[in-house]
Amino acid sequence: MTINQNGLFVQSGQGDSYFFGQDLYTFKAIGEETGNAYALFEVIVAPQGGTPPHRHSHEHESFFVQDGEIEFQLDDQTLTATAGTFLYSPKGQLHRFTNTTQTSAKLLIWVTPAGFEKFIAEVGKAVNGQITTGAALTDEDLHNILTAAPKYGIEIIPPQTDA
Repeated sequence: MTINQNGLFVQSGQGDSYFFGQDLYTFKAIGEETGNAYALFEVIVAPQGGTPPHRHSHEHESFFVQDGEIEFQLDDQTLTATAGTFLYSPKGQLHRFTNTTQTSAKLLIWVTPAGFEKFIAEVGKAVNGQITTGAALTDEDLHNILTAAPKYGIEIIPPQTDA
């Protein structure tokens, strides 16, 4: 692949979009456009939305909160991030994010190198046409996510259950 020497110009509302559960991921730059150097997503995180604890073995992940409030876990540390906050999670670090509020939040996610966008495209639900709202993950969705994750170097930590 070669980097697009003309650069990229992606306006508001542009980019392929996928629902990952109730959260909306819009691709602003993907590996095929950046020589696989990075991928950038705009994410609308629904109230109570977010990710389970997980690790990436292939890419570093950075987050910039644009609007709202998001709770992050980086290893054993839990942090509350508001608009303007930047966080970085190197590959191998256990992390998650959750919107614990009753309003949507917006953040940018930057992964280096690219590749994570292929996971989202495989397990997410493509948005074709007008964006409405996402749906909670079904058992089939969870199975597909857990099955696909290792192919992309992602380890998802299942919730602990009381025995």
